[in-house]
Amino acid sequence: MLYIIARYFHFEGAANLIRYQSFRSGAALMTALVIGLLIGPRFIVMLRSRQGKGQPIRADGPQTHLAKRGTPTMGGLMIVIALSIALLLWMDLGSRYVWACLVVTLGFGLIGFLDDYDKVTKNAHKGVSAKLRLAGEFAVAGIAVALVCTQTNLYVPVFSNMYIPLGPFYYLFAAFVIVGAGNAVNLTDGLDGLATMPVIIAAGTFAIIAYLAGRADYAHYLGIPHVPQAGELAIFCAGVMGAGLAFLWFNAPPAAVFMGDTGSLALGGTLGVIAVSVHHEIVLGIVGGLFVMEAVSVIVQVFVYKRTGKRVFRMAPIHHHFEQLGWQESTVVIRFWIVSIVLALLGLATLKVR
Repeated sequence: MLYIIARYFHFEGAANLIRYQSFRSGAALMTALVIGLLIGPRFIVMLRSRQGKGQPIRADGPQTHLAKRGTPTMGGLMIVIALSIALLLWMDLGSRYVWACLVVTLGFGLIGFLDDYDKVTKNAHKGVSAKLRLAGEFAVAGIAVALVCTQTNLYVPVFSNMYIPLGPFYYLFAAFVIVGAGNAVNLTDGLDGLATMPVIIAAGTFAIIAYLAGRADYAHYLGIPHVPQAGELAIFCAGVMGAGLAFLWFNAPPAAVFMGDTGSLALGGTLGVIAVSVHHEIVLGIVGGLFVMEAVSVIVQVFVYKRTGKRVFRMAPIHHHFEQLGWQESTVVIRFWIVSIVLALLGLATLKVR
């Protein structure tokens, strides 16, 4: 938007600077960061005054979490607001990738908000029914997939230009990636700062991937699919990083606010649609391996318990298992951050192993 304004008023120097994606990426990160830090304190006060008891804490969860009663939730609204303003200012609004990502971010954020609102008002953990929530998520993901998908090949990392032609099934697969990413991040968001930093790390990784995929020369050299205009997604990723860092300032232990489903679904879905847009869906499974591990731990726990009555983990998701083993919350969080960094490096390594 600012590039169009600069050209309209003949600010050629500013327009030449703004046209660089690297500059706009840095600007989007700083804009989202500053907005998030500015609105954070008053936003938290507003949430606390309106929610009263804050987010319901599971009675059957780790006993140390009972001390967090009264902490407000829906802090993901801060992330969504800061991110949206930054993106509308610095991204090319003529790009379909901008609108596809915004559809998912705002759509998943709305679904998460309704779920959080239901939990807070009823002071219960159930929220919106799982079937209704998934139906809404797939509807939003379907719109995004229709906007960004121009071909139906699933590219295999490590091997240069190797892909699996999925045909019409690709659209269902792509929607599943977006919905799966949203819910995996949602399951990870159980400790102060646990989900936020891995999302920031994953966003930074995909900022690099998106920039490289958007450049025909780099994409050809690396043997990855070239996606014209995908470089704009690097700006989106930078905005996610800035908004995430601002939220982490208030979510650092002891958390002054929780992001809730509002933030976790929005951020996870955003990572999913970016991965689909640049055709690095499998790489998302590597970079976001922590989220995959959290989701798989819940699936395994439920599957085994329903059939045998026994638990594989002391508690699921798996971060609670480590808490039950005696790890301090901060220990779990920092070690999971380290895992995220290692996985991000592995994901980037797939670009040149080809």
